[in-house]
Amino acid sequence: MNLKLNKILLGLTLTIPIGCVQSPPPEVTEVRMIIDKVNTYWQENNSPQVSSFWEHAAYHTGNIEAYRLTGNKAYRDYSEAWAAHNEWKGAKCDIKSDWKYSYGESDEYVLFGDYQICFQTYIDLYNMEPDDKKIARAIEVMEYEMSTPNSDYWWWSDGLYMVMPVMTKLYKHTANELYLDKMYEYLLHSDSLMYDYETGLYYRDAKYVYPAHKSMNGKKDFWARGDGWVLAGLAKVLQDLPSEYEHYDFFVNKYQRLAKAVADIQQPEGYWTRSMLDPEHAPGPETSGTAFFTYGMLWGINNGFLEKEIFMPVINRSWDYLKSTALQENGRIGFVQPIGEKAIPGQIINANSTANFGVGAFLLAACEYVRYLEETE
Repeated sequence: MNLKLNKILLGLTLTIPIGCVQSPPPEVTEVRMIIDKVNTYWQENNSPQVSSFWEHAAYHTGNIEAYRLTGNKAYRDYSEAWAAHNEWKGAKCDIKSDWKYSYGESDEYVLFGDYQICFQTYIDLYNMEPDDKKIARAIEVMEYEMSTPNSDYWWWSDGLYMVMPVMTKLYKHTANELYLDKMYEYLLHSDSLMYDYETGLYYRDAKYVYPAHKSMNGKKDFWARGDGWVLAGLAKVLQDLPSEYEHYDFFVNKYQRLAKAVADIQQPEGYWTRSMLDPEHAPGPETSGTAFFTYGMLWGINNGFLEKEIFMPVINRSWDYLKSTALQENGRIGFVQPIGEKAIPGQIINANSTANFGVGAFLLAACEYVRYLEETE
């Protein structure tokens, strides 16, 4: 480069205003630091060499989202180590005639949704670095399942989060529309068991349908984490569901109605109580349901499915709860109801009550909140 050109470029550099090199807004930086604090705390205190069952796999759905947002390779490596430990499988039985889908935690429960949520992360890792072994089992299991005449695979609300996104992710990979048609068919069966058409909310399963089951004050008993699974699952489905699909509006309308029903029953402190319509049934904050709701609504705002003016006041309250009450000084996520299926009167949860699936839900919400903040700046 000649001396004259060098001087010109130097002059141009010196005249660029310092303010043009913008740093992230303070709240974006804060939330990104929270994500790192929470995920680093979890990974430093928990080995990735654990089973592929739902509670572990639900954490990884949040961890993968944190990796996508931050690019922190340690997060991806953690999920890769977990997937490799589980041989890129859910339940490991290879004898198809032994495969079951009622509740069970042993290796023959291949068709049980709690052993299929792991496929979400395996597919995500495949998309980052393709290798057929990562998704071979997912395709084998789901295509066998779809070949059966049964439609009653999802008999509990959690299953909608566990498996619906697997089917839309595999549709994107294979372009096989049977994944979408079977998802719709299975969801219609789920609705016949546990959907409350009056409120737009889901019971956890058929055992809890009103009036056969009531809360302590005689109300309908909707479990927050159960509906959190559904709202978050629908958000994940809409990420991959093609708008030209014949039942697209069915999924959009269900998602929007559920989001509105959830927003209307938030507690003033920002959380949702475990029995959503009867705060006295199991009073006090609960993080996992609150975080899944926060993620589900934020995703809708960020992607044009929900109105910002209506839902952001709800999000502002729930995020304040998550960062000010649920998040502990050391990075632990507290006030997570333990593994269960209902709101339990007298069950105590506190700042030390944590769980992998609650951390995963928190990460999903925090990542989506960063995207919201960066989009609006």
